[in-house]
Amino acid sequence: MDDETIIERIERLSTEEQALEESHPGEPMTAEQRDRLKSLEVELDQAYDLLRQRRARRVAGQDPDEAAVRSESVVENYLQ
Repeated sequence: MDDETIIERIERLSTEEQALEESHPGEPMTAEQRDRLKSLEVELDQAYDLLRQRRARRVAGQDPDEAAVRSESVVENYLQ
């Protein structure tokens, strides 16, 4: 996956996330909506992480195509 494809994926996921957050004004989200929002957040974190990996590898003179999507447990626990 190249940078442009990752950026397009981030844009699609962000648009869906925003639409979901705005879809229930004044009412709580359903369990299904909360689950989808959590899934979107994880997918976004993974996509941003992959993009950062690719850029870092490129700067370091390494092949950006060797970057890989990291698991949810990794991208969701950077600060812990």
